[in-house]
Amino acid sequence: MEFIEKCEEKLIEKFKNIDDVSYYNQVKVLNAFRNNNIAVRHFNGTTGYGYDDEGRDCLGKLYAEAFGAESGIASPHLLSGTHALTVALFGILRPKDTLFCISGIPYDTLRGVIYGDNNGSLKDFGVNFKYCELKDGCFDFDEIKKSLDKSVKIVYIQRSRGYELRDAFSCGQIGEACKFLRSIGYDGCIFVDNCYGEFVEKKEPTEVGADIIVGSFIKNAGGGLAPTGGYICGKSKFIDLIGKRLTAPSIGLEVGSYFNGYQYLYQGLFLAPHTVAQALKTSLLIGQAMDALGYKNYPSIDKTPYDITRAIEFGSEDKMIDFIREVQYASPVDSYVTCEPWDMPGYSDKIIMAAGTFVSGSSIELSADGPVKPPFIAYFQGGLTYEHGKYALERILSKIK
Repeated sequence: MEFIEKCEEKLIEKFKNIDDVSYYNQVKVLNAFRNNNIAVRHFNGTTGYGYDDEGRDCLGKLYAEAFGAESGIASPHLLSGTHALTVALFGILRPKDTLFCISGIPYDTLRGVIYGDNNGSLKDFGVNFKYCELKDGCFDFDEIKKSLDKSVKIVYIQRSRGYELRDAFSCGQIGEACKFLRSIGYDGCIFVDNCYGEFVEKKEPTEVGADIIVGSFIKNAGGGLAPTGGYICGKSKFIDLIGKRLTAPSIGLEVGSYFNGYQYLYQGLFLAPHTVAQALKTSLLIGQAMDALGYKNYPSIDKTPYDITRAIEFGSEDKMIDFIREVQYASPVDSYVTCEPWDMPGYSDKIIMAAGTFVSGSSIELSADGPVKPPFIAYFQGGLTYEHGKYALERILSKIK
């Protein structure tokens, strides 16, 4: 505990900055609730077609305002971040269009969506794909300009690192990329995978030039309370197209019922700024401790985190697995489970994952995972409370010291 307290002393100013951002975002979300006159009736579920479902419709408006967007879809029928991204991409893209990713190769689970063979991918429907590697962890504007052509319908940015060794992008960096794309004449859709980045800063990508942002309720945006779902927010002309893919071209967002009701989806958004702050503080504490022990961190401990994930390089399979197992053992749910690497759907390498969470697979709750391959990196995220993260660190230090 003495070691942990010394780590906390070094983080006082960073914690103050996190609290400042959390307060700003809490007020922003609260004002969105007030401006949309949220009432108890919005929590009620509906059945069948869900015509005139006020809870569904108002939730989309609420997310749109919180993220500075024109329109929004916020739905329990978006099953995960990957599903929300898939629906959005299929809603906008057409045969012979090109999807151009300027942040390197997208996250593992999206690769099959984009260029899988005979699995219903974008490629199967005649959509082309290309990408541009990053240059020293930043956008390579020279290469982007060379690769951009009239066939590019969507320029895609993945904000978080996924399983890559780079820092997440700030909204400042994303805004700079948006400004550059417009300056060279690009008038298509700028699309941001916003997973893990919501409420980390005072602005969201839609407030700095992005046309569409997408995320999951079981990450930052759901505040640890939403049991399922995801959101897609942005320009109305794109949201309308995406809504027609979510349901049917002739129906769009006029239908969709959810029998269980929407209370936890509303309440989760309300809690999200505070919950994200708890996760960021946990991430910094873990990072400070691991850095002091000589383990390389991404982002490095002297940088501001722009998402809730932290990559820790162990260089040893055993140490990586020990770290992840201790996160599981410190969990409130399934704490007796010993994690093992396995062939997880959508990934090319064996994955080991600790997620003793109330909501299955929730990454805003304390969790850790990673592909079991050199240089053996554990990707740590979440923490509904800072105190839980601090306790987990005690266990981790006892194991790997």
